[in-house]
Amino acid sequence: MRKMIAAAAGLLLAAPVLTTATTAVAAPTATACSIQAGSVTAGKDLVDKYVNATSPISVKPVDTMAKQPFSGAVALSSEWVWDDDFDDNTSLTGNIVTGGALYDVGLLTQKGTDGKVVDTQSTRIGGGWNDFRTLTKSWSADGGSNARTYALRNDGVLYRWFVSEVNGKPVWRSAGSYAGFASVKAVALISRTSTYDTLLATTRGGALYTIRIPLTSPMKPVVKALRTSTWQGFESLLTTRCGQYGTLLLGIDKDTGSAYLYAVGHANGTATIINSLGKVPGTFDDPVNYSWASFVDPPLNGE
Repeated sequence: MRKMIAAAAGLLLAAPVLTTATTAVAAPTATACSIQAGSVTAGKDLVDKYVNATSPISVKPVDTMAKQPFSGAVALSSEWVWDDDFDDNTSLTGNIVTGGALYDVGLLTQKGTDGKVVDTQSTRIGGGWNDFRTLTKSWSADGGSNARTYALRNDGVLYRWFVSEVNGKPVWRSAGSYAGFASVKAVALISRTSTYDTLLATTRGGALYTIRIPLTSPMKPVVKALRTSTWQGFESLLTTRCGQYGTLLLGIDKDTGSAYLYAVGHANGTATIINSLGKVPGTFDDPVNYSWASFVDPPLNGE
């Protein structure tokens, strides 16, 4: 199980500059893709359901990944990673915000027991998280070393932390911040490379943007508009890789409890191809949503 330590937020910088691009890349063939949509229920279970990009869209029944692992209500959750390579158990790792504090959590659940938790490791990273509204993790292939975490504060400042392995233990360090994102509603990772991360974001005004963040210092995001209207209804975005360059995107409207599925081509400003696959059957009314990934999944490569 991974252990994490606290890191202070970093330097506040100026607002990003909007840029655009013109070359289109086709959206992926999504029929072979699915997204493992996770959520925290009102009863505080960690659950998932596979949304398949079939025609029509199909959804597997809800699975309980972890039965009531938390004592308090969860306000925010990062993406979670699962690993079945533990004999009779499954390892689950992620970050949550509860009681105004951020925690790194490692869970071990027993297979075939509907998510019975047999071991928990929870490390308090720091307080003051009542003022944050998004929590996004850029995982490495092993789920622990060389991770990056992004969190958007209510005043529109986006913070970043780097996590690395030192003597077998993860160490967090502040890696900058950037102002100018006060209008952003939802954030998800769309690309992870050795030199940058790219976030996908919706705004209250209906825009859909990519926010490319080079791993250099100081932190200087490059913001591009993919669409300028109609996306304001989504409070949660979930993403998974689809094909070599594409992304399967699930947008969740918490006001109506509905979700919509999209196949997104390699992001390239307003030239990006986005194919609507339709409304997803069922209700998405849990209080907190996130994406699941396995330790063997290839990294997101959407931009």
